[in-house]
Amino acid sequence: MDLGSFALQGETVAEVLVLVIFSFLPPVIFVVWIRNTERYGREPWGMIAGMFLWGAIFAVIIGGILSLLFLILFAVATPVEQVLARQFSDPTTILLALVIAPFTEEFAKAFGVLRRSFVIREPEDGFVYGATSGLGFSATENLLYGIAAFVAGGIAVSLLVIAVRSISSSFLHASATSLTGYGIARNRLWGPRYSAAPWYLAAVAMHSAFNGVASLGVYLSDPSRFGEAGLLVVLASGIVFAFVAINVVRGKIMEHDARQGWLP
Repeated sequence: MDLGSFALQGETVAEVLVLVIFSFLPPVIFVVWIRNTERYGREPWGMIAGMFLWGAIFAVIIGGILSLLFLILFAVATPVEQVLARQFSDPTTILLALVIAPFTEEFAKAFGVLRRSFVIREPEDGFVYGATSGLGFSATENLLYGIAAFVAGGIAVSLLVIAVRSISSSFLHASATSLTGYGIARNRLWGPRYSAAPWYLAAVAMHSAFNGVASLGVYLSDPSRFGEAGLLVVLASGIVFAFVAINVVRGKIMEHDARQGWLP
């Protein structure tokens, strides 16, 4: 192998390292932001790190396996894809984005909160841990999408994809899973009459709505319809959606944090 090949390999490794850093750095910063929203009784860094790693590793694996299984089940057992094919050129992607992924990914991310629910001491802890698991998930997802964009279009395109996802999908994953985390906290602190199921369904609905906006962007970007202008409008809508959601979550954390001796 000549020196030129070595130099090329070294450049590729360096670019991939840049992708890893840019994929994980914004979610890590957002975790600190969410965790420090509490003024009193902030969560220990060890638990925060563990929850982030759950989202980044185990939730991605569990979510991916469950999504694949459900895709197979839908393909074998129902005519859903045939119905979707009448409206969309890629019905499998629509089914995955709007139905399967919201259920499986929100379950996988929230399961990390559920399995460590014994550390929850206050209702707002559920928001914090749920958001942290969601941000871990988004970091790995950023990297996977970034690598795909890197292969297709190079480092500049990849960094653009990661940047957009860091201010849209990262906030979506954090805010959606924080809802289920809050439901788990209520159940843990106040007993079985406070079920986490409605909060999980709300998280699924939020996730599906966001993916629906993203899917609409693909539709509107068709040159025969609205082209790039339509895509930009939908992109801006997705960012606003996620940004408003995460700030509502932070507001609820501050609201709960300010209340003393509190009852459900």
